[in-house]
Amino acid sequence: MKKLTVIVAMLSLATLSFGQRLMPGETQLNAGFGFNSGDWEIPIYVGVDYGVHPDVTVGGILSYSSADIKYHGDKDDGTWLSIGARGDYHFNTILEIPNNWDVYAGLTLAYNNFSYDHDWDGYDYDDSGIGLAAQIGGRYYFQDNFAINLEFGGGNIASGGKIGITYKF
Repeated sequence: MKKLTVIVAMLSLATLSFGQRLMPGETQLNAGFGFNSGDWEIPIYVGVDYGVHPDVTVGGILSYSSADIKYHGDKDDGTWLSIGARGDYHFNTILEIPNNWDVYAGLTLAYNNFSYDHDWDGYDYDDSGIGLAAQIGGRYYFQDNFAINLEFGGGNIASGGKIGITYKF
């Protein structure tokens, strides 16, 4: 009878842990695409989050986009690269959201490097700086380690949002 109780308990725990959000000490990798904005190519991003509390994660993000614009036979090229640190608060506990969903909001502090080359007049423009942005998003864990995510804001490159996939280690 003891063995049966242990087996049922282990199966119950395995079922409860299926598709759960990031917990303290766990790490997840995020990657995907930003929403297209104007003449810029679709931005790409990769990021990592680390759980420091059941409701708080910290991490980093790297994103890139480029532009190749032709106008009346002239061509402009641009690149935009951003690297940042972010922190998010996850609302699952206070809103009693099931753990296979993850709803969060936070801030990103990023260094942005922007360069633009107008080949028709030899004009080059380079600019860089640090910026602070807010983000709100969510993800759905459809397997133990995999989720889809959608986020708005966050100072994303040439984009107001992004969509991607998350892998939890």
